[in-house]
Amino acid sequence: MTSTLTAWHGARRRALLRAGGALVFAALGRHLAPAARAFQFDSAKLQASMRERYGADGVAALNEWLALLQTQAGRPRQAQLAAVNAFWNRIVMGSEDSIVWTQQDYWATPLESLGKRAGDCEDYVIGKYFSLLHLGLAGEQLRFIYVRARIGGAGSTQSVAHMVLGYYETPQSEPLVLDNMLNEILPARERPDLGPVFSFNAQGIYVTGKQPTSAERISRWPDLLARMQQEGFMP
Repeated sequence: MTSTLTAWHGARRRALLRAGGALVFAALGRHLAPAARAFQFDSAKLQASMRERYGADGVAALNEWLALLQTQAGRPRQAQLAAVNAFWNRIVMGSEDSIVWTQQDYWATPLESLGKRAGDCEDYVIGKYFSLLHLGLAGEQLRFIYVRARIGGAGSTQSVAHMVLGYYETPQSEPLVLDNMLNEILPARERPDLGPVFSFNAQGIYVTGKQPTSAERISRWPDLLARMQQEGFMP
């Protein structure tokens, strides 16, 4: 995975990983801010944006996503989580920003990920996060969670920087983990291969033992939201 924060480089990266060694998933969910407003969009503007940038194939992918959201509206929460996770894991091919965007680090909007049908772990999480917000989940129930993902089997000591989406039913709940590396949604206790570092959402950045800080410190976040609004999201 291409790193997503300057802090993941050099001394700041090492400091974050040291701080993250004692984190647990449940602790990342205990400080919840007021809910964000419902996520909305202008379907006609999205389709126009998609057609201009990615043509008929892009519009077809967008319409598939819009149809998913329509069919999942009002369904039980577990069904929505499963459908959204499966959709994004299927429609986006795992890749790297250097290949898809010829940039070291780029956070794609849901429209861009659908248009390219390729992205890295952050792009999967972005698509799932905004899908679930549109379906009515409260913003504070969802977290972008940075983890160290162990690779190479149970005995391996190798790990890579990775991002997953956490769903917290309540502030004290153990989260369910939505991951592009695994279609099955499992409780955090059943993902010993993931070591959480810190998490964030629109309400803030969360590190165990510290007060939440503004999500604007995640430099890519305001830029992502601005580009989404230009495309037709959150009118």
